[in-house]
Amino acid sequence: MYLLSFLQNGVQKVGVKKEEGIISLPYTLTELLNCDIRQVERYLKEYDLPLVDESYIEYLACVPQEAKIICVGLNYQRHAEESGMQVPDYPILFNKFNNTLRGHLQEVTLPNVAKEYDYEAELGVVIGQQAKYISRETARQYIFGYCNINDLSARDLQNRTNQWLTGKSLDGFCPVGPYLVTADEINNPNNLRISCYLNGEVRQDSNTSDLIFDVDELVSYISQFMTLEPGDIILTGTPEGVILGYPEEKRQWLQPGDEVTIEIEKIGRLTNKFIKEK
Repeated sequence: MYLLSFLQNGVQKVGVKKEEGIISLPYTLTELLNCDIRQVERYLKEYDLPLVDESYIEYLACVPQEAKIICVGLNYQRHAEESGMQVPDYPILFNKFNNTLRGHLQEVTLPNVAKEYDYEAELGVVIGQQAKYISRETARQYIFGYCNINDLSARDLQNRTNQWLTGKSLDGFCPVGPYLVTADEINNPNNLRISCYLNGEVRQDSNTSDLIFDVDELVSYISQFMTLEPGDIILTGTPEGVILGYPEEKRQWLQPGDEVTIEIEKIGRLTNKFIKEK
């Protein structure tokens, strides 16, 4: 099931994407995460529901606003190599906040406080039930679904100190969507093609099989330190091809007018355009 959050005539709604259009649901995202997805399937079968034309909506981030945003750094083998950094012994965790959330096709402002703006294609993992001290073997039972994420970074702010928060948590720096794809649609999250396009040019083209710590291990590991709640989202890391990985003389950081698309196999395409701060 492909779920999304959107605005229609100024009203926030949640829907299911079908080939013929979007079916609006009488649930919030939080309610969906806490109910049996089979209940939604029965609802769709029982009622003759009107379709919403997808071309007339405004996409919102397909995760609850109250969710924790937990990020994993340096988690692809070839990305570690291009960065000239040692493969970590444990997952490198940091966080973003809900001020960073944006939806598909929503504009993202590049503020004047930095210059070195970078894209990062990432697979997002959305938790479906409370998880604490869970094993790697049972981790997928706690996953509701998956989504595209662009873990935008201001590298000059990120590298000012050994804490990455400032460069990662600027407003709008976590576009998510367009769809939250339920786990039953994805047979193996550890074997999905993941790509990033800058103004139509392929910049990242990899596979989640290159993850150092795979999806199952990440969910289990994080649950040892904090309780994961329905709606919490884990950003699993980015593959090689980021601007920071280029030689210094070839780095052309994101600029107003640029457009970045994140594409993950079976999940869809997330596109955002960047604008100048007024």
